[in-house]
Amino acid sequence: MSGLINTLTNIFSLEQKRGYSNTAVVGGLANFIGFLQSNANTENISAEDINSLISLFNRYAVLSLEDRITAVSTVIKWMRDDPGVNRLHLTMPSSLENAAPKPESHGQDKALSGLLQSIRGIGEKNSLFFNKLGIFSIYDLLRFFPRRYQDFSQLKTINRLEYGDELSVIGTLKNDLYTRNAKRGNLKIIEGVLSDSTGSIKITWFNQPYLANQIGKGSAIVVSGKVDMYLGRLVMNSPDWEPLDSDQLHTNRIVPIYPLTAGLSQRQIRKIIYQNLPFWSTRVKEYLPEEVLECEKYPPIANALSHIHFPDNTEQLDQTRARLAFEEIFFLQLGVLAQKTDWSSQTARRYALSAQEINKSEERLPYQLTNDQKAAIKEILADLNSGHPMNRLLQGDVGSGKTVVAKFAIQTIIENGAQAAVMTPTSILAEQHFRTLTQLLTQDEVAKEDEIALLIGSTPQKERPEILEKLADGRIKVLVGTHALLEDPVTFNDLQLAVIDEQHRFGVEQRIKLHEKGENPHLLVMTATPIPRSLALTVYGDLDVTTISEMPAGRQPVETRLLHPNQRKEAYTLIRDQVAAGFQAFIIYPLVESEEETDEDYRAAVNEKERLAKEVFPDLKIGLMHGKLKPAEKEKVMLDFRKKKYQILVSTTVIEVGVDIPSATVVLIEGANHFGLAQLHQIRGRVGRNMDQSYCLLIPENETALENERLAVMVKTNDGFKLAEFDLDQRGPGEFLGTRQSGYAGLRFSSITDTQLIEKCRKYAKAIFEEDPGLSQPEHQLLLEQLKYCWPGIQFNLNN
Repeated sequence: MSGLINTLTNIFSLEQKRGYSNTAVVGGLANFIGFLQSNANTENISAEDINSLISLFNRYAVLSLEDRITAVSTVIKWMRDDPGVNRLHLTMPSSLENAAPKPESHGQDKALSGLLQSIRGIGEKNSLFFNKLGIFSIYDLLRFFPRRYQDFSQLKTINRLEYGDELSVIGTLKNDLYTRNAKRGNLKIIEGVLSDSTGSIKITWFNQPYLANQIGKGSAIVVSGKVDMYLGRLVMNSPDWEPLDSDQLHTNRIVPIYPLTAGLSQRQIRKIIYQNLPFWSTRVKEYLPEEVLECEKYPPIANALSHIHFPDNTEQLDQTRARLAFEEIFFLQLGVLAQKTDWSSQTARRYALSAQEINKSEERLPYQLTNDQKAAIKEILADLNSGHPMNRLLQGDVGSGKTVVAKFAIQTIIENGAQAAVMTPTSILAEQHFRTLTQLLTQDEVAKEDEIALLIGSTPQKERPEILEKLADGRIKVLVGTHALLEDPVTFNDLQLAVIDEQHRFGVEQRIKLHEKGENPHLLVMTATPIPRSLALTVYGDLDVTTISEMPAGRQPVETRLLHPNQRKEAYTLIRDQVAAGFQAFIIYPLVESEEETDEDYRAAVNEKERLAKEVFPDLKIGLMHGKLKPAEKEKVMLDFRKKKYQILVSTTVIEVGVDIPSATVVLIEGANHFGLAQLHQIRGRVGRNMDQSYCLLIPENETALENERLAVMVKTNDGFKLAEFDLDQRGPGEFLGTRQSGYAGLRFSSITDTQLIEKCRKYAKAIFEEDPGLSQPEHQLLLEQLKYCWPGIQFNLNN
């Protein structure tokens, strides 16, 4: 009797003796499935019979006693009658059929979502360790991809080894391993000599004395690692090793390196995946459309899952990586297009603004709208009159005039009797929008001052009930505030437009809250941080994008200078000259307070304000702004600065976003190398908001930091889009992917900067949605399942 049949006979016989109590295998018969899968190929048993056994083990726990007796008796008889010749006629009892949902013909095998404990090598204890790595199901394990690889596929004879080689060596141990104590500490050193027909090399391990019981004199082994030098002789320290007759998971191949957690080793993970991969990878049905596989020549998913873990060669690995990179961007595209489809499939009220009203509003402005602004207004008004909720991103560089464009959207809504909300990330920016919109809307006679309200943290408690009451009954037409407007107890009478400034802090969850505040309200999100094309196609792919690239007439580019720390006096001279001409200046520092009084690496705002007032500008008035001030204190400082009570404002990056002081013409940024490129560009945008020449002075903390690439790029260009592309290339998508599309599983093999791949994936994704917007056709069910797997926690309402 063969090994597997003998084991099966023992299990089922024990199960009979124990009264069919599902205790013949620890944890239940389902825990035997992994062993059965791993050993099935060694037996002369048909695949159909193996699948019948797996089905029985998988559902045994929910069978009735009568059905258990029938099934076990049938299997025992089959095994005694020579299973290599006869077929197992295991009729599934009715209770067995109903024990678990049948796999749908167009969906993945439901067994793939089974718990890890059901496969070989993972018991209750190990499953907890895998759970810490985010692995809960069999399918999770298949998609637990290596983070990198070590290529030990190259073999050399010992006489050809060179210092620095990373490879595999086959040989025989000349002697038993020898264990000795290091001269210092408790370190144990285990040494041996590996030989082949061409020579010998010393191999050494540390604190692994048990190896002496596993490898002895004459053992034929494969070792893989880096060749080092010690006292003029070549050695291998702490190599991976395996018996020559093993499967060689850890040596003599391209070896996968997995993320780890306490309780699991690389060897354990490799072994578990290797044992289960052959069976389970073949159970995964192909979910990519046929036309994609045919046109792109990607390997099938079963092959890809196998080869990404244990590739035979680098070419195979590269082909697999290419497929998985495509998948990542493709499902990112599908996800954002699904969100866009969901949003645009809803109905919304139509709102229109007549050409006469538009012209009248334009004439009342103290400046001419740019062509880009006019085009943006046209697109937004078309959205508001489309019958579907607007979902538009309005991006434009600092000072390009986005607020006045948003004003036309707000005007359209409130003139038709509904309400609008304007949300910002900071109270300072909210106060500024409130002031600007109040001026624009009242001069247009669209709203009265008491119909526009500001609700922020510093709004007096006694005023809040009245604001909320007027908002709820419709007397307030426009409410400006921070994102707290989305929270209770803020209740609108008829919210139909939300304008969100600095949209990178506004994601899917906030949009759901917005829905709850109104009846399919229109959404306009704005940003002064230009979005690179690749991000606009992916992370923001659910939004229609409008770009204002044209600056208002007469504006001069801000002159940016990079100064040596020793040139600080020149910066102070320029500031003094500008103040004498009636202008104002910002001086920005990276910290609020020095970490130590003697720390001169950072010039902190609080300390430096005092020094500047005493030593540099004793005759000028200097204000101080930083994040530790209370909201009311911040607003008072900004109001005083706007009224020119201060000539200079010393600040941290709290003024980064949106602060509008037209008379400010100089911004000096100390410790400039500590700021990100987007931050630097935003801070530079605080000046240059009038027709006069403005200046941005960058002073790094030391001479070495003068060569900082970000600072050099800032000097070269004022183009926010070029800066955004550079920043994306240098630093990656950062918070864009992490916050905006928080439901997406992320990128491992692809790059968000690969515009060519992104456009290819978008083309395929758009074609699928054009053909089947709900992904409801049978051939798209596997695709929909994988989409949901890639977007955990996101509910796709595709009406399928």
